[in-house]
Amino acid sequence: MVRVMVAGAAGRMGRRIIHMVDADSSASLSGALERQGHPSLEQDAGLLCGLGEKGVKISSSIEDILDQGDVVIDFTAPESTLSNIKAVSAAGKAMVIGTTGMTGALLKEVENLARGIRCVIAPNMSVGMNVLFKVAGDVARILGNDYDMEIVEAHHRLKKDAPSGTAMHLGRIIAGEVGRDLDEVGVYARKGITGQRSDEEICIQSLRAGDITGDHTVLFGGAGERLELIHSAHSRDNFAKGALRAACWVVDQEPGLYDMQDVLGLR
Repeated sequence: MVRVMVAGAAGRMGRRIIHMVDADSSASLSGALERQGHPSLEQDAGLLCGLGEKGVKISSSIEDILDQGDVVIDFTAPESTLSNIKAVSAAGKAMVIGTTGMTGALLKEVENLARGIRCVIAPNMSVGMNVLFKVAGDVARILGNDYDMEIVEAHHRLKKDAPSGTAMHLGRIIAGEVGRDLDEVGVYARKGITGQRSDEEICIQSLRAGDITGDHTVLFGGAGERLELIHSAHSRDNFAKGALRAACWVVDQEPGLYDMQDVLGLR
């Protein structure tokens, strides 16, 4: 039985992860974490999620819950994730990170800490999306520079970062397969007289509306045809299931930094 601790337990993703843990006979909820001052602190995590009392109160201190579990699942915010992985590293526990918006020095610090423990970091925990990551790379490599490559992503109006971490990861994959660097060729807006599209650029467009869970389209446009790869998330459950799958997998691995391609055996 894998003992799971959920950071951001009262959030939209945290609640769905707790539901998935509760439904899985190979896992149990052993800890729940929220930020200081959150109104859900000290509430029973099961009651909060409509699952009945589980005997796990929501804490504001990760140090107070680490002894109770094997692996932390973290879908919070970049600064919170950095603080949490420092504590997880010190305790020698495992961790699964689905936090988006981590960039620059903060991302590097998180990744460096992750290499010293058993840790899965992925911009998207969905099994279907991770199949798309692999397929998009294969298609980009096969079609090559004769095809223009564009990405469109759509999410709910409350999402704070743009483009999505998933879209950026897709961009890096397809750019790498044709020998480009997304940091050099990425385009994120077009307006006015922009001139002819360059052969190298990869544009990522972001849409925000309503309660869209997450849609991603990778478009390959050639002379006389186009190929589109589409993934649509209908609920957060696919992300929660993937995160739990990663958590149950990573506890048995050697220390190191992994992603969902490793979890799913897609490399």
